[in-house]
Amino acid sequence: MAHAAISPEQVRDALRTVNDPELHRDLITLDFVKDIKVRGADVSFTVTLTTPACPLKDQIRQESEQAVRKLVPGVGKVEIAFDARVRADKRIEEKIKLPIKSIVAVGSGKGGVGKSTVAVNLAVALAQAGASVGLLDADIYGPNIPTLMGVEDLPPPRGETLVPAEAHGVRLMSMGFLIGAEDALVWRGPMIHGALRQLLSDVAWGELDYLVVDLPPGTGDAQLSVAQLVPLTGGVVVTTPQLLSVSDARRGVGAFQKLGVPVLGIVENMSGEVFGQGGGERAASELGVPFLGRVPLDPRVSRMGDAGTPPVSSRETFPAADAFRQVAHRVAAGVSIQQYQGEGAPAGGRK
Repeated sequence: MAHAAISPEQVRDALRTVNDPELHRDLITLDFVKDIKVRGADVSFTVTLTTPACPLKDQIRQESEQAVRKLVPGVGKVEIAFDARVRADKRIEEKIKLPIKSIVAVGSGKGGVGKSTVAVNLAVALAQAGASVGLLDADIYGPNIPTLMGVEDLPPPRGETLVPAEAHGVRLMSMGFLIGAEDALVWRGPMIHGALRQLLSDVAWGELDYLVVDLPPGTGDAQLSVAQLVPLTGGVVVTTPQLLSVSDARRGVGAFQKLGVPVLGIVENMSGEVFGQGGGERAASELGVPFLGRVPLDPRVSRMGDAGTPPVSSRETFPAADAFRQVAHRVAAGVSIQQYQGEGAPAGGRK
């Protein structure tokens, strides 16, 4: 028995039963489906993701195809394409007049937990997923980003505007480019504020989906200055598993919350036999914030950082690099949730 001709509206109705796994609203209501085409029994359409780093693309593909096959009689081939559009945090452009869609700050309650390494690999992993990414080294006193990214100098400025360096697909700016390697900065709060304002506003960042900001350790002037200068879409706190470090991480979470910055979650870095494991996850559970992942202690991470080669940029696959990529996917998902909450999306999405 021949089936009636398939219509695009039938496909749309079927996709109303498919929810975005992070936003918990259906793809049609979210306006994520476009270019529905029907050729005989074959159907094709495009799903627009909230981030190129979406960790749940395969789940969305599977559930979308299943819904169309189940609810549209006579369907033959189902072809699903994907693109991505990171939603803009409108507060950012209103305040600093730069086309940056979201700003993610990476902080820690203390030094020595690998915060800069996490920030670098987060930025590079997002860029590898297809996003346009900038990385701002806001650690005025200990700028490590140039070393970790393997860059020594900035390009020539454009008049009064600084041009960011670029490495591993990421645009980057650091005070380390502007001072000598042996110079020690002894600055008070107003000088820090002025330097950070210049690094944010006087730089030709261009259009960015994400600007990752590597904060200095602790909860001092620099953290306050960044929060005052720009609206932060979310904050990530890095800790190692030991009790003392986790206690400091709790203070880092508290600092973001006092500044009105949504906490995207906690990363447990250097996990394994030497420092133990599980402390970061327990802290996240106790504080009611997402746990973004556990990065195992691996000497390759340190060696590659010294060489200016972030582990996620390597062709070599090993657990620490894979863990950094998972952290990046979860951060991107958390940013998407923050951007859509103003339109009724629930604050779920913890994976």
